[in-house]
Amino acid sequence: MTRFFLAVLAYVVPTFALGFVWHLVLFERYYAELAIYRSDIIIPFGFLSMLIQAVLFAWIYEQAFARRSGTLLSRGLTYVAFGAVLSWSFTTLAVAAKNVMASVPDYLAIETAFTVVQWLLVGPLTAYAFGRPSQRDEQAGEFKA
Repeated sequence: MTRFFLAVLAYVVPTFALGFVWHLVLFERYYAELAIYRSDIIIPFGFLSMLIQAVLFAWIYEQAFARRSGTLLSRGLTYVAFGAVLSWSFTTLAVAAKNVMASVPDYLAIETAFTVVQWLLVGPLTAYAFGRPSQRDEQAGEFKA
């Protein structure tokens, strides 16, 4: 349970921090010119969305990646690719498909960059959270570093 909780934090903390700085500070003007976001962003909804995603991504990592053979690095990089593509499909492509905005190509560019940076942070942290074998895994011989 501790590793799962750490994996949730490995998603929520960098995603929230990066998302806040990226969307509301560094590229605030860029997003304003895209005319895609409401003027009164509801930050608690965004945080709740991240929390739900964090729990599901931690569960996916635990089920599909944590016990795979290979090194921590190879598991982490595979997870980065998986998570980035899946996230990109629902945070970038789906939004571009259904939201009115000034420039779809500009939106795709900035959100693709965000997703890449996000997953370069989240993926290794999640792999590290699950990277140390529990005593139960060691005893069962299920963990391969």
